[in-house]
Amino acid sequence: MDRIKEKLNSLRTEADAALERAEAAEQRNKELEQDNLSKEQEISSLQHKLSVLEDDLENAESKLSEAKVGKEEGEGHKSNVDILQRRIDMLEEQLDVSEKNLKDVTEQLRQTDVRAEQIERQIQGAEQERDQWEQKYEEAQEKYAASRRELDEVVQQMESL
Repeated sequence: MDRIKEKLNSLRTEADAALERAEAAEQRNKELEQDNLSKEQEISSLQHKLSVLEDDLENAESKLSEAKVGKEEGEGHKSNVDILQRRIDMLEEQLDVSEKNLKDVTEQLRQTDVRAEQIERQIQGAEQERDQWEQKYEEAQEKYAASRRELDEVVQQMESL
């Protein structure tokens, strides 16, 4: 009888531990989803910044072509071309940095997706384990009830003697 109680307590403890692990995994999954959302927002922001920089680059390139036409009209516009060229170089450097940042963020997002998938698999495993423990607990309850009935019957038979 004590062994049955100990076994039930053990099963309850294990079920509680499995539930705690499942809750922790769910919490971690929520955190990763929030992190993923943050990364997606950062990517969106960087993409917008990239499009603004591309527009700036196009504007700078159009100004450069205008400056080249002006150069043919006179050497007085040469300094403007130099300024615009430096600005284009600066914008190209900014574009390179933005593209690098975008690649880094994309890689981080991919890694986050992989981690989220791994955690989802862990959660599913924990849920399956929890379900198995619940089933074992129910079976133990049924066995306990059957043993209790048999014991009651034996006591009644002994009392009737």
